[in-house]
Amino acid sequence: MKLSIQRDQKSGLTKPTFILIARVEVSEEEKEHIKKYKLGKTMLYSNLNDRGSGVIGALSRFAIGIEITVNDLVDGKKVECKEILEMLAIEEQIKEACQNFKRILDAAARFGGEEIVELGE
Repeated sequence: MKLSIQRDQKSGLTKPTFILIARVEVSEEEKEHIKKYKLGKTMLYSNLNDRGSGVIGALSRFAIGIEITVNDLVDGKKVECKEILEMLAIEEQIKEACQNFKRILDAAARFGGEEIVELGE
């Protein structure tokens, strides 16, 4: 799985709007696991419930509700933000969510097999 992130901005009346476009490229095997285990609607990011604290929390309270699922990222998801800090925070959370989702896909690929883990002495 590869995550592609594009950043852009558009001019507004008083200040710019910051745009984040995120898309994941998944292999055919990963697509099969997403389909087999019905992972497409898995929520990878949502700012609806947890607004956080500090500057990012304060900014996110003014943000429009954003939810991002696996299907959204496979299709490509565009997020518009009023503040650059908000956009950067969302970008970091998407990266982290994709790393976690990659671990899920890796685990799905190993069902029915055996994994040998060598432990330290």
